[in-house]
Formats: sequence, structure tokens, C-alpha cells
Amino acid sequence: MVLMGGKSQEREISIKTGNAILKALRELGHEAIPLDLDETLCQKLLELKPDKVFIALHGTYGEDGRVQGLLDILGIPYTGSGVLGSCLAMDKEITKKILTYHHIPVPNGVCVRRGEEINWDKFPAIVKPADQGSSVGLYLVKEKEELNSAIRKIFNISQKVLIEEYIEGRDITVGILKDQALPPLEVRPKRNIYDYESKYTKGMSEYIFLEDDELIKKLQDIALKVHKYLELKDISRIDFRLSEDGTPYVLEANTIPGMTELSLFPMMCMKKGIDFKRMVHMLLF
Repeated sequence: MVLMGGKSQEREISIKTGNAILKALRELGHEAIPLDLDETLCQKLLELKPDKVFIALHGTYGEDGRVQGLLDILGIPYTGSGVLGSCLAMDKEITKKILTYHHIPVPNGVCVRRGEEINWDKFPAIVKPADQGSSVGLYLVKEKEELNSAIRKIFNISQKVLIEEYIEGRDITVGILKDQALPPLEVRPKRNIYDYESKYTKGMSEYIFLEDDELIKKLQDIALKVHKYLELKDISRIDFRLSEDGTPYVLEANTIPGMTELSLFPMMCMKKGIDFKRMVHMLLF
């Protein structure tokens, strides 16, 4: 069974991810059916009694530990991280606190809750929800007025807003598949930031695999540590901002990375010699 769709801001991408996984599972010979996350989910799971659920839900309810908790209660196995790891990684504020404790560099910033005073005067800055994925609600702001406007918009979809220093540098991501670090991939968006449009619009970003062996190993080592410190399992994608002085800052950890035609995780698997169907098979067992 492939669980997809859901109620989050990333429903459309989740359906694309789910359909790609569904196709691969069927081609591998599995009896796979799609299932949307709605009010009837619990009843359908009890009726269908799947051997395993392949979670293809991005964002709220799917990536934050909630559906994992439901499946645990029902005694149904599933792919990916459990309740704790999913919950920790979904909350970027908590992620930063854990990584800071382990001396892994993260961007300086503050977290603002609704009604709290905003104390930030360093620009440009990155503003984003603390609990969304796919770069939903991500803004690059250059002044106080833009900052306040971005925060108001984000509060429509989230209870917490992260304001972070803008780090001049490069966007690089590293996938983890079954405790194995994949080749780091640099993302070069045609706009200033790798936002939702840059991620999911063909031609809006360029993708280049790193060739510097020393840098590759450094990023892979950090990514594996992040995967471990956040209690993640089976699959994750760790996003970095590599500063101009060569410092890798961890931006976030994704526990259910996208699997669309423009998604980064399948690209990294292919570079490693793991095609889409083999990747899906590895995650299933």
C-alpha cells in the first residue's frame, strides 16, 4: 500500500511521489494500491490489512510522525523513520537545537511564535515556516518591511517562523539510503533561492554533482551524523548551505524526500548506480 496525498501544503507533490512509487512497486511484482490520507484512513487500514505501508506523504500528518504513530498503534509496518525521528526532523527549530548541541554548524537565527516580538535587524535574511517542507513559504527578505510581510504570510500556514541569516554560498544536498551516503548534489537555482517554484518547475534549476573528493567525504560524514542524531531510519536527505569560506551549514533534514521527475533523491541514487525500482525495493525491505 502506498500512502499519498494528505492535507498538507505539499499534497500535489505527494501524489506525484506516490504514483511514481506505485508504478515501481507494480513493475517489481508487488500488489500495490494507493491510499489517500483522509478521515477514513484508520477504517481502510483495518479493512485492507496491508503487509506494509510505503509512506509517500510530504509535510504535515505524513512527515511529522503523526501517521507513523497511527500505524504503530495498528501494528502495521511502514517505510522510513519512526515517530520520534519524523517529529524531530520536521521541526526545524528543534533540529537546529539538536545539531547545535552536537557542534554541527547551522545558520544563526531566531524562532518567532504568533504574538511574540520580532527582534531581527540583520539583512538579507531567510524567513520560513519551522514545520513545512518543499520550501513552502520560503522568503529571502532585504528589509524590515519585507520581513514583517513574510512573517504574516507564513503565520497562515504555520505557528512558528524561523528567521535566519542569509549565507552567501552554494546549495548542496546529500541523500542517505539505508545508512549509505549518496553522492552530494549541488543545486543552482536560476533565482536567488531554491524555493518551491525552483524545485518543481522544469528548467528553473541546474544540478551538478561534486567532484572534490575531500568536500564530498566531509559532507557525507556530516549528513550521516545528522541522520543518526535525529534518530532517522532508511531514508533522508540532508540540505546544506556551503559558505564562501567552505563551512557547510545544515539547513534541514527531510525524512520523506520527493520522488518526482525533478526530485533530487532519485538523481543521487542513479549517480550511485541505484535505479528507481531498486531504490524502492531497498526501502521496502
